Amino acid sequence: MAAGIQENIIRTEYSEIMQKSYIDYAMSVIIARALPDVRDGLKPVQRRTLYDMYELGIRYDRPYRKCARIVGDTMGKYHPHGDSSIYEALVVMAQDFKKGLPLVDGHGNFGSIEGDGAAAMRYTEARLQKITQEVYLKDMDKNVVDFVPNFDETEKEPAVLPVRIPNILVNGADGIAVGMATSIPPHNLGEVVDGVIAYMKNNQITTKELMKYIKGPDFPTGGIIVNKDDLLSIYESGTGKIKIRGKVETEKGKNGRTLLVISEIPYPMIGANIGKFLNDVAALVETKKTTDILDISNQSSKEGIRIVLELKKGADVENLTNMLYKKTRLEDTFGVNMLVVADQRPETLGLRQIIEHHVDFQFEVATRKYTSLLNKERENREIQEGLIRACDVIDLIIEILRGSKSREQVKNCLVNGVTEGIKFKTKTSMRQAAKLRFTERQATAILDMRLYKLIGLEVETLMAEHEETLKKITSYEDILNNYDSMAAVIMEDLKKIKKEYSHPRKTAVENAAEIIYEEKKVEETQVVFLMDRFGYARTIDTSAYERNKETADAENKYAFICMNTDKICVFTDAGRMHTVKVLDLPYGKFRDKGTPIDNVSNYDSKTEQIVLVAPLAQIKEEQLCFVTGKGMVKQVDGNEFEVSKRTIGATKLGEKDRVVMVQPAAAMEHLVLQTRDGYFLKFLKEEIPVQKKNALGVRGIRMGEQDLVEHAYMLENRIEYVITYREKQITLNKLKLAKRDTKGTKVRI
Repeated sequence: MAAGIQENIIRTEYSEIMQKSYIDYAMSVIIARALPDVRDGLKPVQRRTLYDMYELGIRYDRPYRKCARIVGDTMGKYHPHGDSSIYEALVVMAQDFKKGLPLVDGHGNFGSIEGDGAAAMRYTEARLQKITQEVYLKDMDKNVVDFVPNFDETEKEPAVLPVRIPNILVNGADGIAVGMATSIPPHNLGEVVDGVIAYMKNNQITTKELMKYIKGPDFPTGGIIVNKDDLLSIYESGTGKIKIRGKVETEKGKNGRTLLVISEIPYPMIGANIGKFLNDVAALVETKKTTDILDISNQSSKEGIRIVLELKKGADVENLTNMLYKKTRLEDTFGVNMLVVADQRPETLGLRQIIEHHVDFQFEVATRKYTSLLNKERENREIQEGLIRACDVIDLIIEILRGSKSREQVKNCLVNGVTEGIKFKTKTSMRQAAKLRFTERQATAILDMRLYKLIGLEVETLMAEHEETLKKITSYEDILNNYDSMAAVIMEDLKKIKKEYSHPRKTAVENAAEIIYEEKKVEETQVVFLMDRFGYARTIDTSAYERNKETADAENKYAFICMNTDKICVFTDAGRMHTVKVLDLPYGKFRDKGTPIDNVSNYDSKTEQIVLVAPLAQIKEEQLCFVTGKGMVKQVDGNEFEVSKRTIGATKLGEKDRVVMVQPAAAMEHLVLQTRDGYFLKFLKEEIPVQKKNALGVRGIRMGEQDLVEHAYMLENRIEYVITYREKQITLNKLKLAKRDTKGTKVRI
């Protein structure tokens, strides 16, 4: 170590370093990325993008500019993150189906309500909306907000925008931080303005009284909020769940059929969930949950949502509508969590608290604005008074100008009355000049004044301007010194904003009755289950099966009669049982292909093989015999498999073991196990214990370490079983009867 340099090693716990680092990271994500500021309702990326557009001069009354230019400039100056995050924020601010009040005017493909993404930023263009410029970015030149250094301290950016409406309520917000998330619904601009004005008139107003003005959220997609009574607790606590339903209307279609038209959707349905809704409705038709729908068509366009369901004649419209609310996302939930950054820390606020923060911010902005304006008018007054006084002694000033050698000499005379070095025509002029006491600012204005200002009309204009300046000073001082005056100015401003930019409410708010949907009882009937060797399953009518029985049995691995209300049990070599409702299987003609069993169950053909498919009605009436590759055997009562879950463990398996056989054991008298090395063991059914499904079983046959059970055969009384083993005919009934857990007999070839 170099002499003079003192070693300074700080020893600390690694866990403490990790904790501190993670907290720093979490706070950075919370404050600087994910959560909006309660004052302007914007996340940093939104604020920086809007400010950059303002700085680039991309105003509402000027041409559009490429989004790539906006994104690149924002990223280079203010937001050192990925360009995709900036462009996504820009796109969302332009989408009128996501924002109650779009802040960006997009030109080009900015995505659709159905989840289509926006075109690449090199194709799209944008500019500020008029409201953004007039309400969000106005007065930036009047020192109304603090400016802070950007990430590399080469630029200045606003810490917050001087937004004059509660944007956090009007546009809502959503974001996921570390360990917390925000979800604030959008509201109607006119209602929010009325609520703010009501609070300013009475800051003791309650949340319930505020809700006389702010009825509830107003989603850009419309819809109907059906739990009005829950809104009060949601607005008081800042958390809760809002139930929203789509708007359903009926129209007359062709041939006297009724059309069910969905013209408004729940806000959470926007995007890919519209496609999911259409698929869910199609699934209801395919699974015979309803037979009233003949056709589904999505006729939505830029004009709005229009999803049309064509119904058959005599359809129960009310019950079908209730089924759509119950079985699809036509009724959905919006989770409210009004988490924002307030005073540099995350906080969950209620409606009244948000408005309180907004009003405090407006008074702060107005104070800074009118202080700036007052200072400017005081400067104007000082200059105007100097010019008016100069007009009265203009001849003396001209004499000073003509007798001086430099601008500084003249200025020194006007400000301090210093006459040395100036040639005057008379001593009287010198004495008068020595009495001049203009201010620095007045002297500069006099020296910069042009001669035409001495015209009589110009002097009168100057006097009028002075009078106007005095009035403004009086007005600004009154606003700054009087709470009521400042409140009146803010309220007047809000009324103008409401008049120009508000729109009628789109979302209805009401208390609706709980949906009552009576599911039609399925008429119980016999069907035939068919599944081929490729795993395609279907059901057909029993008469169709009888007509084609020979072909059906030859072409299908499994074919049996079951009830349409039953379940099918699929046992696999992985020791699992998957269940499928018979009603979930396609029902059709004999030559229909069917659907893969993977599609209607949790069965995975890549990791497991089917060893038994049987109806639950048969399974639960019997005992099942299980045989595994490592020779474990047991019987299980079929009632254990009558469960509600779609997948359960059918048996417990040892390490690297697989199920070889599962079969109903009612008719079994003997069990024969055949191993890979050619050993056969025949023993009585009575030696196989009945155990629980989660039991491992008992050893059926003793084998070498590398040997495995390949096949198991169940022998019934008085039925001869002949198999071919390595081209040799073996009658299983003639095998020597032995005891379970013995080695068995090796078949010689």
